This record gives sequence, C-alpha cells and structure tokens, in this order.
Amino acid sequence: MTKALSFLLPLFFLVSCQKEAVSDVTVPQERDVYAVLKELGVELGSVKAPIANYANAIKTGNLIFLAGKGSRDENGELITGKLGQDLSVDEGYRAARSIAISQLEVLHNELGDLNRVTRLVKVTGMVNATDDFTQHPEVINGFSDFMVEVFGDRGKHARAAVGMSSLPRNLAVEIDLIVEFL
Repeated sequence: MTKALSFLLPLFFLVSCQKEAVSDVTVPQERDVYAVLKELGVELGSVKAPIANYANAIKTGNLIFLAGKGSRDENGELITGKLGQDLSVDEGYRAARSIAISQLEVLHNELGDLNRVTRLVKVTGMVNATDDFTQHPEVINGFSDFMVEVFGDRGKHARAAVGMSSLPRNLAVEIDLIVEFL
C-alpha cells in the first residue's frame, strides 16, 4: 500500500500544479474595445454569411471558435494572390489586418459586446505563398498586431503562421481563431 501511495503523491502534485496554472485564464480588462476601435477609425460592419455549409462561429462553454475568414479590401473585394509572387509582405500584412476587423465583426455579432472577450486563445494564419516564401509570420503579424492594439494584453495569443500552396478563391490570407469570453 505504501508503494502505491508513494506513486500517487507525485501524480497528485503534478495535477495540482497544472490545475493552478490553467485556472489563471482571465486577463483584466484594461480598455474599452469600442473606444479603441473609434480611436483607430474602425467601424464594424455587418457579418457576411458563410459561403458554404458551415457557421461563422460556434460557442461551447466559455470558448468561441471562429471559422476562417479571408482577406478583403476596403471595398469588400477579396484580396487575392500569392505572397512572394503577386503580393509583398506589406500587402500581406494589410490583408491579415483586414481579417482581424472581419473577425471582430463576427465576435460582436455572436457576443453582443466585444468587452466580454477575456482573451484571444489561439490563432491559425494561413498564407497563400510561393514555395520559396518564408515570411509567413510577418504577414500574420498584421492580424496579431491589430488584435493586441485593440485588446491590449487580452489580445496576445498562441499562434501558427503557415504557408499554403493555395487557398479558396485564391485568397492571399485566411485566419481562424479561438476566443475565451465571459
């Protein structure tokens, strides 16, 4: 019996430590999201309907999973082309930033109040790129930088920035994310 208990004690300690680390998932609100958007001159528009048989967002518990959105210009037209061939890194950065605004529209539509966002959890950024293009992170920074500018520390997130040989409709960038909310 003593051997069994000595085996369980380190396991109990490990689980207790993990529980403490995971329980600290909220970040205090340090800013009003709508005030920041106004300062940046960003007006949220209506949410575009999905182009296929999927939902823009799915809520489960205190998480919301947002479907991938593609890059659009100020006129709502798709930003298309391959990074490293048709578009520069700066153009890709701006394309990724445009997706941040689209995803904020979805979040606002789903939550009713962007100030309910506790934190951005995970972002997956997909870049339509040539085989020799290697600056995927610099492109997806357009999304990440904007979200941190809007949400402050709540906007920092885990992230993947990956290259794709193609994206639907020749999109330059597509980004999905997971968000925690109150």
